[in-house]
Amino acid sequence: MTTATATQFTELELTLDTLSEKSVEELSKLYQNASLPKSMKALDGSPKGRMLAIRGIDKTPLFGATQALSKVSVFPWNGKSFQAKNNKQGTGINRINLTLAQKQWFPFNTVIVPSVIDGKECIYLDYDLPGNPWFIRKIRDELREVSPGLFLGPAMWKDGKESATLLLWFAIDTNQ
Repeated sequence: MTTATATQFTELELTLDTLSEKSVEELSKLYQNASLPKSMKALDGSPKGRMLAIRGIDKTPLFGATQALSKVSVFPWNGKSFQAKNNKQGTGINRINLTLAQKQWFPFNTVIVPSVIDGKECIYLDYDLPGNPWFIRKIRDELREVSPGLFLGPAMWKDGKESATLLLWFAIDTNQ
């Protein structure tokens, strides 16, 4: 890959593969410049997901291994399924591959709120639901659209009501 910056990429160049080559810092810049879709319905269905970069290892030799692992077809997390209730709210669930079976675990609600990263609006995936284990309820996922049908998001650990620590970046591709 070239040493292009995030601002040099056009919408046509952004894919799950090109996003997976970016550092935590580059993904953060893309996210901060991204926007919301016109409707929550833009996520409807079962789009493909991919883990992109883990904070703290993206500038180490582990980055290449993590990048390769996230691309294999047997990677445990396969994406999320979404169902809009209206233009601003919805529900969803994670799709997990367990070798011989695909499971749907850890439901969430989606709503538009200010991001804990920069205060601009984002799609918040709220896992704080009865039935989810305590450690899943502590996850804060957000999404913004970086290219038509391609959504980028931070997965974070909630430190408090309005704060969270970045764990990793992930993407959802509704074009696949």
